Amino acid sequence: MPEYNLNVLGLDLSFRAEASPDQVEQARLLLESRFEKLRQHGRLFSKEKLLTFLALGLADDLVQANTQLREYNSRVQALLDNISSGASVSEESQESYDCLGILDRETPHS
Repeated sequence: MPEYNLNVLGLDLSFRAEASPDQVEQARLLLESRFEKLRQHGRLFSKEKLLTFLALGLADDLVQANTQLREYNSRVQALLDNISSGASVSEESQESYDCLGILDRETPHS
């Protein structure tokens, strides 16, 4: 597991992670970018308060991404169930196909 030593928001950090150096750098840049945006709008806040707002914003993004992933997984599972059962494509399944971009509009229904 790679070890990282970097400076983030003026803090020297050392840690090990399975993430690639590119992922760590992208995460650092995202963190610093969002922190700067918050700092510009909240100049009277302490660094701790800004970091707390930043953590809440990132946590909210993660919750939303996980919810969306569960919804996509559920739709894919429903599509796989339809395929494996040999069922015809129902209107609801067609909406799932369309939402996932699997079928284009010209594909005829079974």
